[in-house]
Amino acid sequence: MNKPIDPKLFKSAEAFADYVSNTAARIDVNAEAKAHGDGARVGISRPHESAALHVAGEANYIDDIPELAGTLHCALGLSPVANGRLKEMKLDAIRAMSGVVAVLTAADIPGSNDCGSIVHDDPILCSGDIRYMGQPVFAVIAETRDAARRAAARAKEALDIEAAPPVITPQEAHAKEQYVVPPMHLVRNTDEGGAKAAIAKAPHRLKAQLDVGGQEQFYLEGQISYAIPKEGGAMHVYCSTQHPSEMQHLVAHALHLHANEVQVECRRMGGGFGGKESQSALFACVASVAANKLKRPVKLRLDRDDDFMITGRRHCFWYEYEVGYDDEGRILGAEITMVSRAGHSADLSGPVMTRALCHFDNAYWLPNVEMHGFSGKTNTQSNTAFRGFGGPQGAIAMENILDSVARELGRDPLDVRRVNFYGKTENNVTPYGQTVVDNVIHELVADLESSSDYRVRREAIAEFNAKSPVLKRGIALAPLKFGISFNVKHFNQAGALVHVYNDGSILVNHGGTEMGQGLNTKVAQVVAHELGVSFECVRVTATDTQKVANTSATAASTGADLNGKAAQDAARQIRERLAACAAARHGGDASAVRFANDKVEVNGRTLPFATVVGEAYLDRVQLWSDGFYATPGLSWDKDKMQGRPFFYFAYGAAVSEVIVDTLTGEWKLLRADILHDAGKSLNPAVDIGQVEGAFIQGMGWLTTEELVWHPKTGLLTTHAPSTYKIPTANDCPPVLNVRLYEGQNFEDSIHRSKAVGEPPLLLPFSVFFAIRDAVSSVGEHQVDPPLRAPATSESILRAITAVQGAAA
Repeated sequence: MNKPIDPKLFKSAEAFADYVSNTAARIDVNAEAKAHGDGARVGISRPHESAALHVAGEANYIDDIPELAGTLHCALGLSPVANGRLKEMKLDAIRAMSGVVAVLTAADIPGSNDCGSIVHDDPILCSGDIRYMGQPVFAVIAETRDAARRAAARAKEALDIEAAPPVITPQEAHAKEQYVVPPMHLVRNTDEGGAKAAIAKAPHRLKAQLDVGGQEQFYLEGQISYAIPKEGGAMHVYCSTQHPSEMQHLVAHALHLHANEVQVECRRMGGGFGGKESQSALFACVASVAANKLKRPVKLRLDRDDDFMITGRRHCFWYEYEVGYDDEGRILGAEITMVSRAGHSADLSGPVMTRALCHFDNAYWLPNVEMHGFSGKTNTQSNTAFRGFGGPQGAIAMENILDSVARELGRDPLDVRRVNFYGKTENNVTPYGQTVVDNVIHELVADLESSSDYRVRREAIAEFNAKSPVLKRGIALAPLKFGISFNVKHFNQAGALVHVYNDGSILVNHGGTEMGQGLNTKVAQVVAHELGVSFECVRVTATDTQKVANTSATAASTGADLNGKAAQDAARQIRERLAACAAARHGGDASAVRFANDKVEVNGRTLPFATVVGEAYLDRVQLWSDGFYATPGLSWDKDKMQGRPFFYFAYGAAVSEVIVDTLTGEWKLLRADILHDAGKSLNPAVDIGQVEGAFIQGMGWLTTEELVWHPKTGLLTTHAPSTYKIPTANDCPPVLNVRLYEGQNFEDSIHRSKAVGEPPLLLPFSVFFAIRDAVSSVGEHQVDPPLRAPATSESILRAITAVQGAAA
């Protein structure tokens, strides 16, 4: 049970009273329980299951695990150049340093020197070719972390490298036709002649380019693994990872072991955002190789700078597009080339590009479209998953197009967006062939347009700008449609274990991982609801490959969908056994037995849940069960890029208003109104928190978080908090109105809820286009601003200068 917050933590009794009042107003469990029916445990706002532990600092992460006797520490020696050939390593001086126990290279890996998640092209330690500045070349194992880091820092003097010029930008890679996976093409044409012909004969045409930067995950807990050798050569790895099963397989390959000899465990992560889906593998493998060789526990915890230098992040994209449209702004034909900076290896760049292409349409019907995706191979860190997984990069291109079309026609961007929306019964098939059957974008946007006073505020902003020569305001409404499921069909499965002990308490284990998003809270709610017990009766344990095998990554917003269904399946089997036992003992029909409020009603009698459990135990009834779930109806032809890759779609929209200083490029978000579709929410408080967090995180991606590599050396110059600016509490707008759209999932998801992890990251498109609107006002909205993302102050000033020059 969560501990109450200690009043001593607050500065005054008044501050504590305010906290209690505000919390009660936002999370009124009893009121919501009554609204959802007596005994309901889902659809209710509950605090995160570890909230009190987080606040008190008692929540344990990997680095909090007490170190076993003999534990060693590992640090990585990194390449000082971005491209070249490793000729020689002179490591004797490093081996002789105080506290150093061993220095390991690729030759010390007993199995496969590879940690690639899909394509086997990603070495654990460099074995010849230098691919990027920061690539791990050797590992130092020492008695203390400080000694290991001091020794690893001497990499530059120990490595003899024949350097070569690096390829840094996606445009360079594209010009060289240098890709990590084959190019992709997604084409859908309804008119004769296809997209090119539709563009050529359209009343209006637009041709342009767009640059959108990447984004660092910046999880609070960095990459970390703690490997402990076990008897018989087995290995137990505590790893901060979103994908324990993949870590299990890669560690087993590196050690030349079977999967059943490797155990990977993760109780919680201090954030992941995709950065710990595949890229925790290198650190788990290195720690395990060292522990295996030295027969002692080894911990590898990265310094923040090293984390930046070694790991990848959200792919930056470069676009070149041409569209044809009519007088209302309706898109008749579109052709787009997307080129991503994939980095030195494939990692997840293929699936990211697939999702980007499948989300170019966003909420809009495109009758004729040709999309071309290229994952550029560059001498930079290998980019990977990040919240949205390519979806935001695909959708923002279409939003930029429609924003420009509206400006060219002199129409309100909302009106242009609306005429392009998917229809309900026609014009409702995506470019990849999936029919949109759950479309609520029309009603949702109309609701938000009214509640946010969008039209009135746009008029007021026009009046303000006419009188203000320096400060300019802007406003924008941006919608979203986001597909939910993994691109790869077989990943859409999950397992769970539910144990009911004979005192009535319940233990749950499932294949998902908790990274702060509230997955364990939701799964516990599902199990409590299914068995009719209070939330406090259910405890969710660490994700462990020895309990649930062959799990999928907690990614693609599927955590609650998959694991919630699996846990529900397990709990339902136990409930049915208990009902049959109770009916056999007390009479009546098993189907009429009711479980609610920690009690069981059977044949007119009301018994405590624990009593019924105890009776079942005496009758030798199985009180534990496994559960399984596989998402139905999915199909995908990766060669034709056609099928039904998504189980359903989540929708949403946001209105943002900004003010921009045209002399400095400084800007501020004044107000944001958000309406998001979470279906029949499992936990409204958790979901609203996810929406708020995604909005601010996405705003950072599009405005302040700029990644800069030196064009000649390949050095990531923004590799620390001192040079990389994520949003803070000061960047939250003074007015932030967030609501969940009233409705339920069209599909049979867990309690008809919808995923809420990734979709809301598209909501802050409204911030970017509000800034674009403000910049456009400098030229009386006659010039389309060449604003790139992130819209830093420098980028805004460049766009303002361009608009002023064109308008002069």
